[in-house]
Amino acid sequence: MMIDKPIDKPIDKPRAKVQREPRRQTHKQPAWITVDDGATKLDCFVLDVAPGGAKIMTDAEIDVRDRFMLALVPTHPTRQPCEVVWRRGNIFGVKFLP
Repeated sequence: MMIDKPIDKPIDKPRAKVQREPRRQTHKQPAWITVDDGATKLDCFVLDVAPGGAKIMTDAEIDVRDRFMLALVPTHPTRQPCEVVWRRGNIFGVKFLP
């Protein structure tokens, strides 16, 4: 008769949690994409925003450039330079550039 010996299994170490930046839900806040030094302005919505970037949505699947300026307040002169990091139809993930 053979006695079963317990098999030594390596114990999985818990994975370190990846700290994501804090996000704030904005629930489709109107915003504007500007290109050509502000000559072209396209309407969009900010779905959420964090210190390093945002998720934006356009009304249609328009050709959004890789880099553009994002205006969160139309009458305020400040525009945030952005770069598209992912695209899914009419939704884009952008990172803020310095």
